[in-house]
Amino acid sequence: MRQLPLFRYERRHQPLLASHHFYRRLLRHIAVVLGLLIVSLILGMSGYVYFESLSWTDAFLNAAMLLGGMGPVNNPMTEGGKLFAGIYALYAGVVFLVAAGIMAAPLAHRLLHRFHLEVSSKDQ
Repeated sequence: MRQLPLFRYERRHQPLLASHHFYRRLLRHIAVVLGLLIVSLILGMSGYVYFESLSWTDAFLNAAMLLGGMGPVNNPMTEGGKLFAGIYALYAGVVFLVAAGIMAAPLAHRLLHRFHLEVSSKDQ
C-alpha cells in the first residue's frame, strides 16, 4: 500500500526518526489540521451568511462556536438555516474527530515505533 508523501511513516525495520525530522512531521500535521479548520470555518460562515443573512462577524462567531463544540450563538430562524445548522453541527463533530486523529497520529506512531524497536532489540 502506497502512502501519501505528506503522511509517510517509517516501517518496522527502519530506525526511529531523528528529532528534527519528527518535529517537521508534527508541523506538517498541524498545517493540515489548520487548513481543514480554515476551510471548515469558511464553509460555515458562508452558510450562515447565505441561509440566515447574518453579518460575516456573526457568521464567524457561530461557525467558530460550532467547530469548537460550544454550539451556535444565534438560533437559526429560517427552515434552510435550521437544516444548515444541523448539518454543519454534525460536520463540525466529524471535523473535530478527524483533526484529533491527524494531530495524534505522529505521536502515537513514534511511541509505538519506539516500543517496537525496544522489543525487537531485546529479542536479538
